[in-house]
Amino acid sequence: MAQAIELGLDTFGDATVDAEGKPLSQAQAIRDVVKQAELAEQVGLAFIGVGEHHRPDFSVSAPEVVLAAIAARTTHIHLGSSVTVLSTDDPVRVFERFSTLNALSNGRAEVIVGRGSFTESYPLFGYDLADYDELFEERLSLFVQLLKQGPVTWKGRLRAPLNAARIYPQTEGTLYTWVGVGGTPQSVVRAASYGLPLMLAIIGGNPARFAPYAALYREQLHHFGHPLLPIGAHSPGHVAATDEDAREQLWPHYAVLMNRIGAERGWAHIGRDHFEREARDGALFVGSPQTVAMRIVNAIRALGLSRFDLKYANGTMPHDQLMTSIELYGTKVVPLVRDMLA
Repeated sequence: MAQAIELGLDTFGDATVDAEGKPLSQAQAIRDVVKQAELAEQVGLAFIGVGEHHRPDFSVSAPEVVLAAIAARTTHIHLGSSVTVLSTDDPVRVFERFSTLNALSNGRAEVIVGRGSFTESYPLFGYDLADYDELFEERLSLFVQLLKQGPVTWKGRLRAPLNAARIYPQTEGTLYTWVGVGGTPQSVVRAASYGLPLMLAIIGGNPARFAPYAALYREQLHHFGHPLLPIGAHSPGHVAATDEDAREQLWPHYAVLMNRIGAERGWAHIGRDHFEREARDGALFVGSPQTVAMRIVNAIRALGLSRFDLKYANGTMPHDQLMTSIELYGTKVVPLVRDMLA
């Protein structure tokens, strides 16, 4: 397990501030994501994921374009979305864009498809939220057919049918695809039914609470006649020299982001006590390299993970703090995790 586990990073290209707290443009945040990904490869990380959003908190609305820029500056690290909102995109176009990225990166592209945790893309692209479940089910069924790279004949209710259609460019090998799940049994069963790896988005509470979903996924893989497949997890966090430094750096940015989103959704205001609980044994992997490594090891063991991705950008944290976090994650956390697992 120590050598098999993959450790990576995720970002949504969170809108950032400079060292004096002055907001930077989304364009600058995107350019900084490319620099962060270059560093991630330099420190030996396995994966960098860039998420799709359509709101002012996050700068990346076209992950494949950002990933293509990263592909041109890297040679080994795998590149993917975290996530691609398949419900409000066309599966054919998603396949075409990622197969193009796969060509540019010499086979390093991955897709994590999901419904996303925000809904701005539905009105933006003309979709009805009343079709929330059916949109994803239809589009995923088509995308799975596209992954086979043969002539595709498909029919659904919410998209025009295809009749022996061929999609280009074809990939050299397989376009590796995960299903991102926020924590519903139905979503877990769906991923298993299609025989796709599962990526758990853990953004609140102790990761061990997802153990029943991991067990359900493995049970359903067997039920549908599929082999055992990888389970990954994505959680927010931040690494600094000490626990105190990491928490003090993250707290103000995390609080502003979460309370702004919470006000939109009707959540209760979160305070420092909530933050400290999440940092101690919840979904926040924040602290020194030793602390973060132990939290990751606990999650790997509890869920039987093959991949763990740290969502290293959380709110308006300055670029230099993010770069330090990435460097510590790759040079300190990853070796500690492998040592602990061994």
